[in-house]
Amino acid sequence: MKISILQMHTILGQPKKNQASLLQMAENAMQESPDALLLPEMWNIGFFPRPIEDYADKDGESTRALLSGLAQRYAVNIVGGSVARLDSAAGKIYNTCYVFDRAGQEIANYDKVHLFSPGREDQVFERGNHISTFSLDGHKCGVAICYDLRFGNFLSTIAQDIEILFLPAAWPKLRQKHWDVLTQARAIEYQVFVAACNGGAATSDKHPLGGHSGIFDPWGEVLAKAGEGEEIISAELLFGLLQDARGKIPVRKDNMV
Repeated sequence: MKISILQMHTILGQPKKNQASLLQMAENAMQESPDALLLPEMWNIGFFPRPIEDYADKDGESTRALLSGLAQRYAVNIVGGSVARLDSAAGKIYNTCYVFDRAGQEIANYDKVHLFSPGREDQVFERGNHISTFSLDGHKCGVAICYDLRFGNFLSTIAQDIEILFLPAAWPKLRQKHWDVLTQARAIEYQVFVAACNGGAATSDKHPLGGHSGIFDPWGEVLAKAGEGEEIISAELLFGLLQDARGKIPVRKDNMV
């Protein structure tokens, strides 16, 4: 399976411009013939304009239509980063990831569980209450969003029965070292492939994101790594490495907790 990561530069509060950027990057990425595309957190509006109520996608309708159409157009799986979603029935806003298969069918969704309190995310978003796993082309996958990366107990629950962990994020350049260390470490710790997509930085950003999206194998080897700006990276996943890593260092069998 080949994964392409779209490290977009998102313009705060400009959904139409961001959608146009996504469509162009997706078209460019398809030149690599990927099996799956991964988008960053809050790719459509940035993290995050206030008041968020003015920007949240009602029941994810606009996002779902766009990503479903994109998946169908290119016959590619899409792990759709995340968007601010208004649950119109409950009147609450979630940080939501949608996943689509090659036919454009929505096969999974995930509401971010760990909300970043220093950024006041917990004051305007509702936290999710479930993990999300799904299959892409017969391979078991899971998704977590940004701040979730710091919570090992939570990730270990997701990683028990998956081959690939997808991680969209809007991680700031200020804490870029943490991102670099944790994304690689989670691949080693849980013996899974990790595809981590951060937003790209621009010199005009007041609080720039750190970029450095990456794809790692179960040994922690770097298969692809981005710089700080807008960029597309791709890598082929060789699933025999899962059995190799898990067989030679059987941490799952040896875990006594």
